[in-house]
Amino acid sequence: MRAVLSLGSNLGNSAEILSSAAEALNEVSEVIALSSFYQTRPVGGPPQPDFINAIIIIETNLEPEELLLVAQAIEGAHGRERNENTVKWGPRFLDIDLIKCDEMLINSPDLTIPHPRAHEREFVLRPWNEIDPAATLPGFGVISQLLESGQFSE
Repeated sequence: MRAVLSLGSNLGNSAEILSSAAEALNEVSEVIALSSFYQTRPVGGPPQPDFINAIIIIETNLEPEELLLVAQAIEGAHGRERNENTVKWGPRFLDIDLIKCDEMLINSPDLTIPHPRAHEREFVLRPWNEIDPAATLPGFGVISQLLESGQFSE
Protein backbone atom coordinates (compact mmCIF):
# COMPACT_ATOMS: atom_id res chain seq x y z
CA MET A 1 0.00 0.00 0.00
CA ARG A 2 1.22 3.48 -0.81
CA ALA A 3 0.51 5.97 1.97
CA VAL A 4 0.88 9.73 2.25
CA LEU A 5 1.59 11.10 5.72
CA SER A 6 1.91 14.64 7.00
CA LEU A 7 4.67 15.40 9.51
CA GLY A 8 4.60 18.49 11.71
CA SER A 9 6.44 19.88 14.72
CA ASN A 10 6.56 23.20 16.56
CA LEU A 11 8.40 22.28 19.77
CA GLY A 12 12.06 21.40 20.16
CA ASN A 13 14.37 21.07 17.14
CA SER A 14 11.55 20.55 14.66
CA ALA A 15 13.71 19.82 11.61
CA GLU A 16 15.66 17.18 13.53
CA ILE A 17 12.41 15.68 14.87
CA LEU A 18 10.89 15.42 11.37
CA SER A 19 14.06 13.80 10.03
CA SER A 20 14.03 11.32 12.91
CA ALA A 21 10.35 10.53 12.29
CA ALA A 22 11.08 9.89 8.60
CA GLU A 23 13.90 7.52 9.59
CA ALA A 24 11.57 5.71 12.00
CA LEU A 25 8.94 5.31 9.27
CA ASN A 26 11.63 3.97 6.94
CA GLU A 27 12.35 1.22 9.48
CA VAL A 28 8.82 -0.20 9.04
CA SER A 29 8.21 0.74 5.40
CA GLU A 30 9.98 2.06 2.33
CA VAL A 31 10.21 5.82 2.01
CA ILE A 32 9.39 6.75 -1.60
CA ALA A 33 9.71 10.53 -1.19
CA LEU A 34 10.14 13.16 1.52
CA SER A 35 9.31 16.78 0.74
CA SER A 36 11.31 19.80 1.75
CA PHE A 37 10.52 21.22 5.17
CA TYR A 38 8.09 24.15 5.17
CA GLN A 39 7.60 26.71 7.94
CA THR A 40 3.89 27.36 8.40
CA ARG A 41 1.57 29.23 10.72
CA PRO A 42 -0.49 27.09 13.09
CA VAL A 43 -4.11 26.44 12.09
CA GLY A 44 -6.61 26.50 14.94
CA GLY A 45 -5.70 26.03 18.56
CA PRO A 46 -4.13 28.45 21.02
CA PRO A 47 -1.34 30.94 20.19
CA GLN A 48 1.83 28.93 19.55
CA PRO A 49 5.06 28.86 17.54
CA ASP A 50 5.12 28.24 13.79
CA PHE A 51 5.31 24.65 12.59
CA ILE A 52 7.80 22.89 10.39
CA ASN A 53 5.81 20.59 8.07
CA ALA A 54 6.63 17.96 5.47
CA ILE A 55 4.94 15.22 3.50
CA ILE A 56 6.32 11.71 3.28
CA ILE A 57 5.17 9.04 0.83
CA ILE A 58 5.81 5.45 1.85
CA GLU A 59 5.23 1.97 0.51
CA THR A 60 4.14 -0.32 3.34
CA ASN A 61 2.73 -3.76 4.06
CA LEU A 62 0.92 -2.40 7.12
CA GLU A 63 -2.83 -1.97 7.09
CA PRO A 64 -3.99 1.64 7.70
CA GLU A 65 -4.99 0.93 11.31
CA GLU A 66 -1.57 -0.65 11.98
CA LEU A 67 0.16 2.31 10.33
CA LEU A 68 -1.82 4.65 12.58
CA LEU A 69 -0.57 2.78 15.66
CA VAL A 70 3.02 2.93 14.35
CA ALA A 71 2.65 6.68 13.70
CA GLN A 72 1.30 7.23 17.22
CA ALA A 73 4.19 5.23 18.70
CA ILE A 74 6.69 7.36 16.74
CA GLU A 75 4.93 10.50 18.01
CA GLY A 76 5.17 9.18 21.57
CA ALA A 77 8.87 8.37 21.17
CA HIS A 78 9.36 12.04 20.26
CA GLY A 79 7.55 13.40 23.31
CA ARG A 80 3.97 13.60 22.08
CA GLU A 81 1.46 13.04 24.85
CA ARG A 82 -2.16 12.10 24.28
CA ASN A 83 -4.39 12.38 27.33
CA GLU A 84 -7.37 14.27 28.72
CA ASN A 85 -5.15 17.32 29.41
CA THR A 86 -3.89 17.58 25.83
CA VAL A 87 -4.92 20.85 24.18
CA LYS A 88 -6.60 20.18 20.84
CA TRP A 89 -4.44 21.58 18.03
CA GLY A 90 -1.94 22.79 20.61
CA PRO A 91 1.85 22.87 20.29
CA ARG A 92 3.54 19.49 19.91
CA PHE A 93 6.89 17.88 19.34
CA LEU A 94 5.54 15.68 16.56
CA ASP A 95 2.27 15.25 14.74
CA ILE A 96 1.88 12.53 12.12
CA ASP A 97 -1.37 12.39 10.16
CA LEU A 98 -2.34 9.72 7.67
CA ILE A 99 -3.54 11.68 4.65
CA LYS A 100 -4.12 8.97 2.07
CA CYS A 101 -3.72 5.18 1.82
CA ASP A 102 -3.96 4.10 -1.82
CA GLU A 103 -7.51 5.01 -2.88
CA MET A 104 -9.08 3.70 0.34
CA LEU A 105 -12.02 5.36 2.02
CA ILE A 106 -12.09 4.66 5.76
CA ASN A 107 -14.42 6.20 8.30
CA SER A 108 -14.02 4.55 11.68
CA PRO A 109 -13.99 6.01 15.21
CA ASP A 110 -10.16 5.92 15.18
CA LEU A 111 -9.29 6.71 11.57
CA THR A 112 -10.68 8.70 8.65
CA ILE A 113 -8.99 8.28 5.26
CA PRO A 114 -8.53 10.45 3.37
CA HIS A 115 -7.78 12.93 6.14
CA PRO A 116 -10.96 15.02 6.48
CA ARG A 117 -9.22 18.42 6.35
CA ALA A 118 -6.28 17.68 4.02
CA HIS A 119 -7.95 19.43 1.07
CA GLU A 120 -8.03 22.74 2.97
CA ARG A 121 -4.54 22.60 4.50
CA GLU A 122 -1.87 24.39 2.50
CA PHE A 123 0.77 22.82 4.78
CA VAL A 124 -0.34 19.42 3.40
CA LEU A 125 -0.95 20.34 -0.23
CA ARG A 126 2.18 22.44 -0.92
CA PRO A 127 4.80 19.88 0.19
CA TRP A 128 2.77 17.03 -1.34
CA ASN A 129 2.61 18.88 -4.64
CA GLU A 130 6.39 19.29 -4.51
CA ILE A 131 7.00 15.53 -4.50
CA ASP A 132 3.94 14.26 -6.43
CA PRO A 133 2.15 17.00 -8.40
CA ALA A 134 -0.08 14.48 -10.21
CA ALA A 135 -1.43 13.05 -6.95
CA THR A 136 -5.13 13.00 -6.20
CA LEU A 137 -7.01 13.16 -2.93
CA PRO A 138 -9.99 10.77 -3.13
CA GLY A 139 -13.23 12.72 -3.14
CA PHE A 140 -11.49 16.07 -3.67
CA GLY A 141 -9.43 15.85 -6.87
CA VAL A 142 -5.94 16.63 -8.06
CA ILE A 143 -3.84 18.22 -5.31
CA SER A 144 -2.20 20.74 -7.66
CA GLN A 145 -5.69 22.06 -8.51
CA LEU A 146 -6.69 22.12 -4.85
CA LEU A 147 -3.54 24.10 -4.13
CA GLU A 148 -4.28 26.54 -6.96
CA SER A 149 -7.83 27.10 -5.64
CA GLY A 150 -6.41 28.73 -2.51
CA GLN A 151 -9.36 27.54 -0.38
CA PHE A 152 -7.41 27.11 2.87
CA SER A 153 -8.65 27.26 6.43
CA GLU A 154 -6.98 29.55 8.93
